[in-house]
Amino acid sequence: MEPEMEDKTLELMTTSGMESQNLVDDLSPKKNTVLKLSNGPVVGSRKRPSEGNYEKEKEHCIALFDQWSEADQVEFVERLISRMCHYQHGHINSYLKPMLQRDFITALPAQGLDHIAENILSFLDARSLCSAELVCKEWQRVISEGMLWKKLIERMVRTDPLWKGLSERHQWEKYLFKNRTSEVPPNSYYHSLYPKIIQDIETIEANWRCGRHNLQRIQCRSENSKGVYCLQYDDDKIISGLRDNSIKIWDKQSLECLKILTGHTGSVLCLQYDERVIVTGSSDSTVRVWEVMTGEVLNTLIHHNEAVLHLRFANGLMVTCSKDRSIAVWDMASPTDISLRRVLVGHRAAVNVVDFDDKYIVSASGDRTIKVWSTSTCEFVRTLNGHKRGIACLQYRDRLVVSGSSDNTIRLWDIECGACLRVLEGHEELVRCIRFDNKRIVSGAYDGKIKVWDLQAALDPRAPASTLCLRTLVEHSGRVFRLQFDEFQIISSSHDDTILIWDFLNVSTNGQSEGRSPSRTYTYISR
Repeated sequence: MEPEMEDKTLELMTTSGMESQNLVDDLSPKKNTVLKLSNGPVVGSRKRPSEGNYEKEKEHCIALFDQWSEADQVEFVERLISRMCHYQHGHINSYLKPMLQRDFITALPAQGLDHIAENILSFLDARSLCSAELVCKEWQRVISEGMLWKKLIERMVRTDPLWKGLSERHQWEKYLFKNRTSEVPPNSYYHSLYPKIIQDIETIEANWRCGRHNLQRIQCRSENSKGVYCLQYDDDKIISGLRDNSIKIWDKQSLECLKILTGHTGSVLCLQYDERVIVTGSSDSTVRVWEVMTGEVLNTLIHHNEAVLHLRFANGLMVTCSKDRSIAVWDMASPTDISLRRVLVGHRAAVNVVDFDDKYIVSASGDRTIKVWSTSTCEFVRTLNGHKRGIACLQYRDRLVVSGSSDNTIRLWDIECGACLRVLEGHEELVRCIRFDNKRIVSGAYDGKIKVWDLQAALDPRAPASTLCLRTLVEHSGRVFRLQFDEFQIISSSHDDTILIWDFLNVSTNGQSEGRSPSRTYTYISR
């Protein structure tokens, strides 16, 4: 604002008995003026001039105001407001508040920007989306036409394995991740589906806590020896390694044995498979690579001097460990092109288990230690000490290591600093197998029991030890050798020569399964 213009305007506003207050009389009926003194504003009472003078002066000021730039107008109004009292500030605030509030969700479609309104509301969670539908008809229309309940369910399926598993099992996944067609139900279908999914999730969680399950049993008896040492499963099959030197592939639905792989001359102690190959380790000291579809042996690795106790492979890298106290790191270019990169030594007893990611290789031994190595350089990093006897099992993920020992305890470790975060006690014999996800730890032991632990509570030092074990499952009649689990089930194997499937999803209120017999058994006897 030009200084001369500002001075002229202020002079005009203060003439005729200090009449500047008239500029805001449309905002406040208060008939006061502010006299600027050295120690602050003082409010004094006076009469408003004649209406004719006020209207004339107001129009003249507005005309001058309209000639200024936006920046000058803002500066001028700020100076006016600074001369007002607290009451006037409150009155102006009440006047401005509704002017500053804008229904942008309603305004955007009016400008042809429906997609922006939909995108903004698509970030809401279920509770907020319910509230948004009640704001007005236009908000409800944007949510309905934008299929925002469908998008919310799709977001949950993409990010949460429990939601993904439910979508596959209940077959409503066929309505997701598709553009609008005649086959896609309206938004109301997804709106009503959401609470049903929540109810399913609550039921599954309650089944885990209460131990409600449908039990299925596979008998794996052979004539000469018994015991199922290792297993892995997916939605279609279970692959198990047995004491009778064989690998058996089972149909997960019918529980029938589909295929038997033979070739090892010792018990099959460990295995892992993907969509192409099965890799097995045996007490015959060899590692074999099998083609999943045909069962053909693609490769035999001869390196270890004693039994291969455990192995893991991922992303072109494989790690094996042995009773010979060593760990072998292999580059796995293809099933037929596997070369030894490095041998890691340092344990003073059999290395019972290994796990790794792109940062660390973690191994545990009968010498009571857990050792950590760099995955990239294979250099030794640190040792974790705490168990009082040999360590039989562990799992490592996201800097957390969970280990089980012949001292009958389970320990949780922070791999970065090497600190023991918690000790879980409850098993009566050696803890032979452990798996965990972001909710729970499941452990199996030589006492024949499977225990389910609350992982989040175990990581909270304030949680009482008595609250950590959620449930103990007792169905095996022999030592539990191996287990795997997901959100819906545990599958375990034992010295009793059985594979048990503990189903926490298909459980009816009377304890019977829905759609399956409650306790179906299939027996395969090899000749």
